[in-house]
Amino acid sequence: MIVNQVNVQIDRMKESDWNQVKQIYLDGIRTGISTFQTEALEWEEWDKAHVLSCRIVARSEDFILGWAALSPTSSRCCYKGIGEVSIYMSEKSKRLGVGTALLQRLILEAENNGFWTLQSSIIRGNRASRALHEKCGFREIGFREKIAQMPDGAWHDVVLVERRSSVIGN
Repeated sequence: MIVNQVNVQIDRMKESDWNQVKQIYLDGIRTGISTFQTEALEWEEWDKAHVLSCRIVARSEDFILGWAALSPTSSRCCYKGIGEVSIYMSEKSKRLGVGTALLQRLILEAENNGFWTLQSSIIRGNRASRALHEKCGFREIGFREKIAQMPDGAWHDVVLVERRSSVIGN
């Protein structure tokens, strides 16, 4: 697939991708508006926390440009079709359409694997992530005020977004 004149392949994330995926995640952590995490997990912990069928990367040649994955929202059976979205882009791939391609593919993978709702909690100041989710059919359903404090003492609100499947659970 060509995304803004860059040859991009979207495929399943492999353990061998982890070093690049982790670096992109660490870059996101450093922004202070991508996640409340302060450090990246090691592969084994990350692997256990994410849905095996819904983890993908966008790559150009041997370079990973971004990644997306789902985490289960609950261990309760009635919530098995609800997934929490994580999506991160490398600095060099921002504003190239890679994020849109990744999120659209993650939505497809999720629907093909029985997910009827995708959700995310986005730090209010992360306008790029909010715009990406909106572009891909997510809607804002609320916000949580001053939900988490960063190590620098700053408090952040999060915007809650969700996307209901058009083919499952309606």
